[in-house]
Amino acid sequence: MSTIEIRHAHFFCGIGGGAKGFNNGQARVGQVKAKFRCIGGIDVDAGAVADFGRIAGVPGTVLDLFTREQYLAFHGRNPPADWREAMPADVQAAFGNERPHILFLSAPCKGFSGLLSEEKSKSGKYQALNQLTLRGLWLALEAWKDDLPDFILFENVPRIQNRGRRLLDQIIQLLQAYGYATSETTHDCGHLGNLAQSRKRFLLVARHQEKIPPFVYQPQKRSLRAVGQVLEKLPLPGVSSAGAMHRMPSLQWKTWVRLAFVKAGSDWRSLRDLRVADGYLTDFSIVPEWAMHNGVLGVCPWSDALGTVQGSSLPTNGRFSVADPRISQSAEYGQLGVRKWKQPTGTVTGQRSPGQGGFAVADPRVQGERFNHIYRIVGWDQSAPAVTSANSGTAAAIADPRPNESAGYESVKYRVTRMDEPAGAVIAASGTGNGAYAVADPRPAVGPLFSKYPVSKWEGHAGTVIGGDDTGAYAIADPRINLNRQGSGNYGVVPWMSPARAVTGRAKPDNSYSNVADPRLPVAAERLVCVIRALDGTWHRPFTTLELAALQGFIDTEEHLELEGLSDSAWRERIGNAVPPPAAAAIAGVVGRALLIAWSGETYELGLEPVWVRPVAIALSLARVV
Repeated sequence: MSTIEIRHAHFFCGIGGGAKGFNNGQARVGQVKAKFRCIGGIDVDAGAVADFGRIAGVPGTVLDLFTREQYLAFHGRNPPADWREAMPADVQAAFGNERPHILFLSAPCKGFSGLLSEEKSKSGKYQALNQLTLRGLWLALEAWKDDLPDFILFENVPRIQNRGRRLLDQIIQLLQAYGYATSETTHDCGHLGNLAQSRKRFLLVARHQEKIPPFVYQPQKRSLRAVGQVLEKLPLPGVSSAGAMHRMPSLQWKTWVRLAFVKAGSDWRSLRDLRVADGYLTDFSIVPEWAMHNGVLGVCPWSDALGTVQGSSLPTNGRFSVADPRISQSAEYGQLGVRKWKQPTGTVTGQRSPGQGGFAVADPRVQGERFNHIYRIVGWDQSAPAVTSANSGTAAAIADPRPNESAGYESVKYRVTRMDEPAGAVIAASGTGNGAYAVADPRPAVGPLFSKYPVSKWEGHAGTVIGGDDTGAYAIADPRINLNRQGSGNYGVVPWMSPARAVTGRAKPDNSYSNVADPRLPVAAERLVCVIRALDGTWHRPFTTLELAALQGFIDTEEHLELEGLSDSAWRERIGNAVPPPAAAAIAGVVGRALLIAWSGETYELGLEPVWVRPVAIALSLARVV
């Protein structure tokens, strides 16, 4: 097996998606195979060129291909003093004075994009951007006019065939003037590269007729992959080990809510099915997915599965306890367990009280030596033990069934004396709790003497106002409740920046200032990262920058990708503008095969694929051993 090198160069190279794909291209004819090598790239974006060097494996060149007039029309100002127009010699130097076999151009397509209005696309700014394509192609043809590239591939959006028809005709005329046969084709990068995205693109194939007589086959089309086939191999967004490109972008709160209500596989039109009144959804509300305390001190049923075990799986931060039915009633485990005198005890642990295990004993030594504090209850129908001097050390207590009927009980606590009988003896401890020091007074509360602290009705009249301000009816039952009054506090709400009122034992939302105006609920325009589980049970979220790169085929799931700078918007623009490397590799394969056919001296090849350029109608197979 012999190897032949195929060199490729890239104009408007971006971060090098096309170059990476061409480097991975595979082509073989008989016993000859191709080895693709990139000789450089040109772009005006310095950050993209820095990325190109890492991705394509060869340094790129920062070079502005605008003419002065185009620069002024696009930027609306004159170029810097050190700026000058690029010339063919600059192109040669950018590629190390090497000649490419394949020139790949992925020119700016904003002027032809469907995202741009027809009127805006005709403005001077975007017309200048469109003319940049023609200018770049002319520079390349002039730079290598003595030994032109075998193939020139011009990639763009499909809309260029109608919105940019005039420019496309100029490009074709220029290529034909330099001896190229051209063919316009469209393809889906997803089908060519077996991607998880559909990306339709336009490709103009120009073959130098003197150098390459055979036609070029179209790459084999493969089915699209599912998004999940790519993303499921990546960690969840936000994992630090995945790098900054895998962080979840901050979106406005209203955007998160809208995403959650878009049906999977649909778009914003799903929102038209929702009922909204005064800016609020009428049929749905958003609630916390988990319990308020995330199951703190939660107990799992014996028959249920446990949640994920993490590094901090403790009873105080989740449901990490179990209701174990295998309880042992023996003294080994039971609370208030009593050991038999002739039994060994269980293991002595830090929990040593009877309420925490079998830490009590049935001590038979009740006879003989006694402690001072021995309390034994004697039945009413039993005899008492001998009365000794240590009357607290024997059974000096009795269960007396007799009710308090004797005269000796007339001075019991809290007794109320009748109005017509004498009071009990007044002693030092003269309170209602230790004797009969209360009286049942039959005299009604009339007159000023007995009108202290009455409360007047709202619809009644007040008593006479007198000089003694504590001896009359000076209180009123006012039905006009004041929710803001310090003393009331019914459903009181405390401002976020104020201290809370005193916390009492009966504090509830409806009887005190036990509520707070929490500003942490996001407003519509607040940017944040959040998870809203949608109606279908999934997390509707945007792709991370790393996921976009994976969908574009820039990385395999085990690879790491870093782009120049720290701006997600800049990274996303570069990735979105790039040619998917797997699609470029498929294109490189068929173009490389055509080169090998031509260099081997053959002029035809038989195949089943449709052709891009067909100068002949019959093809001859070249699959033979050289």
